[in-house]
Amino acid sequence: MKKISIMLLRISVGILMILWGIDKLINTSHALQVSDHFYWGLFSNALAQQVFGVFETLLGVAVVLGWKRRLFYPPLIVINAFSALGSWKSIIDPWGWFLEGAHVLLYPGLIILFACVVLQAFLNDDVYALDKPS
Repeated sequence: MKKISIMLLRISVGILMILWGIDKLINTSHALQVSDHFYWGLFSNALAQQVFGVFETLLGVAVVLGWKRRLFYPPLIVINAFSALGSWKSIIDPWGWFLEGAHVLLYPGLIILFACVVLQAFLNDDVYALDKPS
């Protein structure tokens, strides 16, 4: 059960990366709005969003397949840490009782971040991956 659970967690996190990447590629205006609202406009450039979309899509495919996990899990964690940082108000105050702009539906960003940490921690237990331990 543990082996299948880790594989399913890896696949679901990878699919999320693919969805985020594709969204940046086909709906760049949405990606720019997200950048402006959550990330202080740091990446509010259409070309940067598209490049990042390609990277996230390829990263997601690698994660789904379990390919080169030691290489790709650290950037996966960094991306999701940055995403959680962007929704920090919703993590601290999900209902927005004290912090304006918080929303309970953004709290799962913390769960996704820790799912990525779990994938890294249990990398050797994920045997249903392309780069499974010998």
